[in-house]
Amino acid sequence: MKNTLSFNKRNVSVIAHRGLSGIETENTAAAFVAAGNRSYYGIETDIHRTADGKYVCLHDADTFRVSGKNCNVNENIYKDIVKIKFNDASCGTGPREDLVAPLMEDYFSICRRYGKRSVLELKDVFNEGELKEIFSIAEKAEQLDDTVFITFYPQNVYLLRALLPEQPCQFLTDRLNDEMTDILLKYKVDIDILYTALDEKAVKTLKSRGIKINCWTVNDVSAAERLAEWGVDFITTNILE
Repeated sequence: MKNTLSFNKRNVSVIAHRGLSGIETENTAAAFVAAGNRSYYGIETDIHRTADGKYVCLHDADTFRVSGKNCNVNENIYKDIVKIKFNDASCGTGPREDLVAPLMEDYFSICRRYGKRSVLELKDVFNEGELKEIFSIAEKAEQLDDTVFITFYPQNVYLLRALLPEQPCQFLTDRLNDEMTDILLKYKVDIDILYTALDEKAVKTLKSRGIKINCWTVNDVSAAERLAEWGVDFITTNILE
């Protein structure tokens, strides 16, 4: 996967946040395809588990922000969730028939079709059986080897590392300290950090310890250029391309 954008003549892999959410409604097939048709290295999404054991792409725990209709994902079955049409972010005209919460399988299929790295955020604390289901779905889609798992929850990191010792994984955070760096090294995971929490010294320290750096959510070209100059590995964005 060689698709990268370059800032200040430094190559940095750029990831489309919730799909190309600066153009299409976030975490929809339309947003994933829009990213797939551009030179993004990867496509990021978020997953929750429905009441009937399906894994759907949605950032929030419910559908209200993207649709105006309140439906909690964990408490409802997928056939009811998928009836909710999301608002069209591209023109602000209200619901659009094709904008619904995709299954994780649909997301993997689009990533594979366009040759993109999947960057999958585990939005809930998942147990061992659930993580194994997620891995199995990714494997059946022939996308597991091209998937990076990201999460704010240490429990997910510990369990993922026990189940898949070599799987790429990034710990999400909005701050950095020595204790966190020690955990990253102990569990052999990288970091996905709020970009304003970084400075050049922090980037150099992390890189010197072999930790790859992803940073979110960078929509300003000058900020992206500065981060690339410092040496970050990945930039997650809604709209940079």
